[in-house]
Amino acid sequence: MRIGFGYDVHPLAEGRRLVLGGVEVPYDRGLDGHSDADVLIHAVCDALLGAMAEGDMGKHFPDSSPRYQDISSRVLLGEVVALAERKGVEVVNLDATVVAQAPKLQPYLSQMGEVLAQLLGISPGAANVKAKTTEGLGFPGRGEGIAAYAVVLIRIRDGTRIG
Repeated sequence: MRIGFGYDVHPLAEGRRLVLGGVEVPYDRGLDGHSDADVLIHAVCDALLGAMAEGDMGKHFPDSSPRYQDISSRVLLGEVVALAERKGVEVVNLDATVVAQAPKLQPYLSQMGEVLAQLLGISPGAANVKAKTTEGLGFPGRGEGIAAYAVVLIRIRDGTRIG
């Protein structure tokens, strides 16, 4: 068994869709980035890559590559999960937190958990997504951006070496 930790942050911007955990959330701004800027999926990708000692998203999906321009982060997580499968790794569970002052995310959290569970190949009960505000402090509190943290537990098949 191994644990991986992931973190991501993107600024909010006009004219972009807000996508978190593969779910479109109605809001007047979205996250700015090379891909769809889904901070939650990016944190999950980094957590899974970290658990496998495979670097981070920048190593696998550089923002200098036109291939990843505006790509759905669901596709990127699919590629990370495929790498895990090739390495003989399975995800046991996910715990993630989105940090945003606004919009209110509670109505979307269970759907985000379901989407992430499906993408990771785990039962919905093994994927937990929470939302927190910063009580007005820092860049999330000022409405400048959204951050996400994720932790995954993986199981490595007997005889498989990773890292």
